[in-house]
Amino acid sequence: MTENTRATEPPHIEALKRHFGDLRDGTHGTGGDTVSRAGKERHFRRAVELLHPYAVAVLEEFDTALLDGGGKIEASGAQRASDGGLAAVWTLSWAEQRETGIMPITLVAHFGRSFHHPHLRGATVQEWPLNVFTQEQAAAEVPVLRAIAAADLHNLVFQRDYRIVPATVRGA
Repeated sequence: MTENTRATEPPHIEALKRHFGDLRDGTHGTGGDTVSRAGKERHFRRAVELLHPYAVAVLEEFDTALLDGGGKIEASGAQRASDGGLAAVWTLSWAEQRETGIMPITLVAHFGRSFHHPHLRGATVQEWPLNVFTQEQAAAEVPVLRAIAAADLHNLVFQRDYRIVPATVRGA
């Protein structure tokens, strides 16, 4: 693959390559200390700051389109987690959800104490609805398919290690 080809790779592929390269190299991030836990935590705190407006915007989209603007968005900022790592949480709660006692819509950035680098997750995400009946609807699923494929490959690397991804080994 040439540098020109790499420049046109979709962002989700670039993100996976950064992630797997970090595993390969024992680092996290660029610039400054990318090896020590303290350095990685500084990178995580900055990532939380960078993600914040996007996480809020996504939750606002759901609030406006599905909750008639009646939701409440809360953000924790980066905080020390119970395992000694760091976590940041963005939630969207609403009256009907609170009345039933279930979790709000949740976006989580977390850097567990034993983790090599941080991750993103939701509160409950495992299944995604498939209601496709037209070509346009199928095309609209591409970001979801990308997210599922990226998460699946990440989990496969987690089950073994980064060496199952030829591009990561080749990039050493």
